[in-house]
Amino acid sequence: MIRVLEEERAVNFYTSAFGLTVAERLDFDAFTLVYMRNDEADFELELTINKDRSAAYDLGDGYGHIAFCVDDLDAEHARFVAAGHAPRKIVEFERDGRLLARFFFVQDPDGYQIEVLQKHGRYR
Repeated sequence: MIRVLEEERAVNFYTSAFGLTVAERLDFDAFTLVYMRNDEADFELELTINKDRSAAYDLGDGYGHIAFCVDDLDAEHARFVAAGHAPRKIVEFERDGRLLARFFFVQDPDGYQIEVLQKHGRYR
């Protein structure tokens, strides 16, 4: 679950960037819950929109984040650039002289950092 300020902006980002669609939307007096998913992975991202909130959330100094694995990292990076999502550069991370991971990070509209990984090794 992540807290977002603007439902439409967040839903549009996660749809455009990761192909997630709204699985369910539950509206309450004080907040709205939006569950997003896709058919490729068995998980849901819950967006919480608190209706009385107008200031950005303090994301803290931790490095917790979500990650998505993709078949073609280079193509996805180019797609993110074309969509205006401003991804950071692709990084190759090695351990003991062997490729462990290829990835880039992108920031969502609320400031959360999201990792996009090439499917490889343990990253599926």
